[in-house]
Order: sequence, then structure tokens, then C-alpha cells
Amino acid sequence: MRHHQYNPDYAFVKEPIDFNKYTDRSLLQYCLGATMYMPGTKDFAEAIIHKKYAGLTSMVMCFEDACKEEDVPAAEVNCIALMDALLAALDDGTFKYEDLPLIFFRVRTVEQFKHFSSMLKPEQIKLITGFNFPKFNAENGEAYFAHLEELNDKFGEILYGMPIIEDRSVAFKESRLQELIGIKKILDAHRNLVLNIRTGGTDFSSCFGVRRGINYTIYDIMTVRDCLLDILNVFTRDNEYTVSGPVWEYFRVNKSMKFKKLPGYSLQDTLLQRRPIVNEAVDGLMRELILDQANGFMGKTCIHPTHLNYINGMLAVTKEEYEDAYQILHTSGGVIKGSKGMNEIGPHKAWAEKIYQRSQAYGVIENDASYLDLFGVVG
Repeated sequence: MRHHQYNPDYAFVKEPIDFNKYTDRSLLQYCLGATMYMPGTKDFAEAIIHKKYAGLTSMVMCFEDACKEEDVPAAEVNCIALMDALLAALDDGTFKYEDLPLIFFRVRTVEQFKHFSSMLKPEQIKLITGFNFPKFNAENGEAYFAHLEELNDKFGEILYGMPIIEDRSVAFKESRLQELIGIKKILDAHRNLVLNIRTGGTDFSSCFGVRRGINYTIYDIMTVRDCLLDILNVFTRDNEYTVSGPVWEYFRVNKSMKFKKLPGYSLQDTLLQRRPIVNEAVDGLMRELILDQANGFMGKTCIHPTHLNYINGMLAVTKEEYEDAYQILHTSGGVIKGSKGMNEIGPHKAWAEKIYQRSQAYGVIENDASYLDLFGVVG
């Protein structure tokens, strides 16, 4: 798998790398990008095999929020059939393993996790990158990872866990810090199997009866911003874990703008000054992505394929960022002149490591104005 295949002719300064579930975890955790969720009841095999969504690199089949409880048994059967269809396509040569997106399953409970995993066949495991654990907290977390450890031992394979922090005990301030510390103790004990920590902005919003509008970012909703701030504080110190940003709920397709070249905007300045580029839905997504990255999130939950190009595209690194990061990582200490300011080698090292990993996963582009060309499909 490789990012930005929706725009195969794009000229990168530095090309993104190929990756799959066996890529070293230290880099793979940066490759998730736009992780698209869809109901476990949906037949997605043909879309994967025939590469319907060229920008799809990471996906989650959901047994929880996107699936009614009474539909879970059918969803489990459907997901097993998905694995079998992919294996058949690999065997007959109609599909290549290098085109396989990272596939996860969002289980509903620990019990349902155990039931579904008991249905899996050994030959299917090479297709599965891992599992998402919803409403993850200090009470249920160890049970999720204990069973994940059992599966890794049983199959002799690597299967990762992605806890989703969205519980009410994290939403409410009086219990939040103790809960986050409890969660971190669990994750630290199973760190080699933690690929990414996901956040539930919609669940946090529901606790306070709020919902961000199309002209707001999640950072404008103060109660939710407060939750996200503490999650980042606990889990992203010294790049211990990658934490993905919450879902953007709005999309608006304008197919008449497909491959239409827009003026050479400085994307960040334009978006933050709220000058229109595409439409409210797309501009809002891109504005939030800028703030996600500024605050330390890595990647974003995605619920619509029109979001894929923008989320993954904006994770590409500009040449200036890459050169600064390279300089910092290859200098022993002190302060040196960078592309736009001074690079302090010690304080900026963690930032440089993150930028370098992003450059590997998403490539290096010329400058800030190059993002619009990289998106390829506008609207």
C-alpha cells in the first residue's frame, strides 16, 4: 500500500514509501492517516479488489456505532466472507497483496471480540492489521489487550489494538485524569501492540449536548477541546504514542471541480483567515486538519471517501519542514539557522522525528501551495 495513489502523476520532492501490516510499528503508526469507518454489514470486497477508492489506505469494519445490535451476527458473517473473498482474489491473481489497505475491526464489547475472533481462520490473519476497542477505559482495557495477546500467540502473527478513548469518565473533569492515567498503565504494559490511540469527539460532544457546526472546528467547542487537550498531554509526551484526531462530520461533493486547478494559495494562511477555497464542508475539514497537526494529532477518523484525499494529502511534508527536520536530526546540539527561523536541536528533536516519519509515510512536497495539486480531486 502507498499513500496518494489517487494522483499517480504527482511529482514529489521525496516519494512516500510502501507499507503494509508488517512495516515496523515505529513507522506504521504514522501511516494510518485517514482511517475510514464503514458498517460491518456492508459488502466491501469488490470495492477493495477493484480499488474503487484510490485514496483508501486504512479501513475499519464496524460492529459498534455503525451497526445495530441485532445486526451484529450478520455483520460478523459478512466480515468473514470479506476475508474469504480477498483471499480468493489473491489466490487467482485478480488482486495483489501490496494493494491491500490496513484492515481493522471495531468490535462491540470484549465478549463480542472473543466471539468474532473465534471465527477467524489462520489464513485470514495476514489480511488483518488489528482491532479497535470502543469506550476503552481503565476497567475494560486490560481484558481487550489480554485477549489480543492471546490471538497473537495463537496465530503467531502481529495483530494490533487501537483503543478509542470516548468514555464519559474521560469527558467529565472530576474523573478524567485518574481515568487517563489508568488507561496509560494498561497501554504501557502492552505497548508493542498499541498502534494508535483514537479519540471520540462525537461521544464527548454528546455528554455535553453540543455539536460543532460546519463553520466551527472541534477546538471551538470548549468542553470537548478540554478532553482532547488532556488526552494529548498524557499520551503524546516525547512521541510515546500517536493519537488520531476526531471525525469531521460534514461532506459536500462538487464533481464539476474534479481535477480543476485552483490558484496557488498558501493553504494554511488562507484557511485560518477563513477565505473560501472549495466549500464550507471541505474548507472546514482542512482547517481542522491544520489545527489537528498543530496540536499533535496524527491522522483522523474518516466517515466518507471524499475526505480521504484531503486528510492524507495534508499529512505530506513540505520541503522546508523536511529540511529543518533533517538538519535537527543530523546535528549534535546547539542552535542553528533553519528555513524560516532558528532550530534548537534539543527542544525541536521530538518535532523533527515526527516530521521525518510523516515524510516517509506521505512524501515531501515543494511548498504549502502544492497541497491543492496533490489533492487531485477538488470538491
